[in-house]
Amino acid sequence: MVTNILIEEVVVNLLRQSVIRLPEDVKKALKNAYNNERSIIGKTQLKAILENIEMAEKTSTPMCQDTGIISFYLEAGSKFKDLHRIEDVIRKAVRRATREIPLRPNAVDPFTEENTADNIGRHIPYIHWRILEGNFLKITVFPKGCGSENMCTLRMMMPSDGLKTVKEFIIDRVIEAGGMPCPPTIIGVGIGGGSNIAMELAKQALLRPLDQMNPDVRIARFERELYEAVNKTGIGPMGLGGDTTTLAVKVEYAHRHPASYPVAVAFQCWAARRATAIIDGKGKIEYITESI
Repeated sequence: MVTNILIEEVVVNLLRQSVIRLPEDVKKALKNAYNNERSIIGKTQLKAILENIEMAEKTSTPMCQDTGIISFYLEAGSKFKDLHRIEDVIRKAVRRATREIPLRPNAVDPFTEENTADNIGRHIPYIHWRILEGNFLKITVFPKGCGSENMCTLRMMMPSDGLKTVKEFIIDRVIEAGGMPCPPTIIGVGIGGGSNIAMELAKQALLRPLDQMNPDVRIARFERELYEAVNKTGIGPMGLGGDTTTLAVKVEYAHRHPASYPVAVAFQCWAARRATAIIDGKGKIEYITESI
C-alpha cells in the first residue's frame, strides 16, 4: 500500500544516498581517470577525490559540505493514486532530511537574504513532472552544488552559426570556467527550443549515466568530439592541470524556431550526485541506484 509515510521514507533515503554515495558509473569514471592521468598533480587530485568518496561512505557523511540546491525529477503513471499530494510529501521529506542527514540549508530569499534553514523556499526544491501511462512513481533526486551551478550559461546564437560555432562556444565556456566548477566535470548541453527549454535540457542531460551512449549516432559523435576537445584544454582535475577535465559530455536537443538558436551549457562537478527509486501502485520499492 502506498502511503505518505512510505513516499517520505523513500525520498529521505534517496537524499541520504545521493549525498553520501556516488553512482557506480561516476565512481568508475573517476577511477579510470586516475589510472589514465599522466600529470602528477592531476593524479594527486584524483586520488584525493577518490579517498574523499571512500571516507564519505565509511562514515555515512555527505561527500561535500555543499549539499546543493535540490531538484526532483518525477515520472508518474497517470493511475498512481493521489498525485496531487506528492509535492507536499517531498517538501516534508526535505525538511526532515535537512535535520537528519544533515544537509546544509541552501534556500535563501534573494530580497531579504533570509535563509529558511530547511531547504524549503519559493520553487525550492525544484520539482519537474512527467506523466506517463501506468501505476508507478519514479523519483530521481539531484542535489547540485553551487560551484558548478555558477558556471552554467546560456547563449542565444544566430541560426546561421551552425554546430561548429556551437562547439566553439562550449569549449570557450569550459576555458573561461577553468577550475571553478571543480573538475573533472560532467557537461550537459541543451540545444534548441526556447531559452528555458535549452537550459532544462542541459540539466536533464546531466542525469544520464556516464557509460550510456546516446542512441542517436549524430549526437553520440558530437558528444565524443566535445569530450575530446574539452580534455585537450589541459585544465585538468580541480583546474591544476592534467588530462582529465571532463568525465563526459551529454547532449539533449529540441526543435527550434527558425529565427532562434539557444544553446545552454550546464556544468556538474565531480560529485555528480543523483539517486533514483521506483514505487509501484502496491507500494513495492525498487532502488535503481544502490540503497544504504
